[in-house]
Amino acid sequence: MTPETLVSDLAARWADYKEANPKGRIRDAAKALQSSEAELLATQVTGEADSPVVFLTGDFRELLKEVPTLGHVMALTRNDSVVHERQGTYHDISFQGPMGLVLGEDIDLRLFMMHWQFGFAVSENGRRSLQFFAADGEALHKIYLTETSDAAAYDALVARYRSAEQPTTLATVPAPAEKEEAPDDTIDVAGFQAAWRGLQDTHAFFGLLREFGVSRTQALRLGPPELLRKVENDAIERALRAASAQEQAVMIFVASRGCIQIHTGLTQRIVPTGPWLNVLDPEFNLHLKAGDVAESWVVQKPTADSVVTSLELFDAQGRNLLLLFGKRKPGIPEQESWRELVAAL
Repeated sequence: MTPETLVSDLAARWADYKEANPKGRIRDAAKALQSSEAELLATQVTGEADSPVVFLTGDFRELLKEVPTLGHVMALTRNDSVVHERQGTYHDISFQGPMGLVLGEDIDLRLFMMHWQFGFAVSENGRRSLQFFAADGEALHKIYLTETSDAAAYDALVARYRSAEQPTTLATVPAPAEKEEAPDDTIDVAGFQAAWRGLQDTHAFFGLLREFGVSRTQALRLGPPELLRKVENDAIERALRAASAQEQAVMIFVASRGCIQIHTGLTQRIVPTGPWLNVLDPEFNLHLKAGDVAESWVVQKPTADSVVTSLELFDAQGRNLLLLFGKRKPGIPEQESWRELVAAL
């Protein structure tokens, strides 16, 4: 097949999928069609002024610095099992090399720009967005306009970053293979436990894993037993409902390969729907495919301020799905009410 034929074939198969699955998500379509989200979007690029999908180019760090001009938007970051949607404005955006921060009261992100390969402006069913993807075409982060966004600023941003070339095919490459877990008996368990007990900052935890060659779930098996507790997989729903009933603010972290998105605040309307556990609040939505949660752990990490306690969810492949903390800021000890809530799980 020629590239044009391949594009036409994929576009036709995607159209058939949407007709058969009118409520289906593009992520599910990509898996069903053995493609990627980015490749599906590329089939809709026409190169015309009214193209529903526009290929973007340039330094995405600079593009993100312009997102505050859009005003109130919705930020979306997801993995296979969790969708995290937070409305607000982008503020206080900074980069140090490929690492970036967005530190607004509402939109709070940690960015890993080494993974950001493709960008599109997308118009679908009246919704306009900026969407960013890794080299394999997997979605990393999306920014949707809301009713109060500045549409003219969006048009101007898209015009500035619109590529002179508007390709309908993408040269994607497979995602790097995940590093195999080292056998437990090769790990310096005593050293690892001692280093964990000696942590001064939760951010140092990931460096600790690298230092001792320990995977995330292996750390749960081998870490200090007094700082770890496995709980039932409905703990997330019970924790969210308890926090809601107590009007206790929480922090919910959900990550893609290129972005960690954080909600800090209350979670009020918890609604299970079919396989999904949802938080449906005016400015924050969370959708968790509950059946994908294979393990749930209460994890404690020492810091210079006090011990920090989290509820952490993992799938059957050992991938982290979600982290739940009580609201806190550096320099302020964790609230005792949060510890009591988690102790009751």
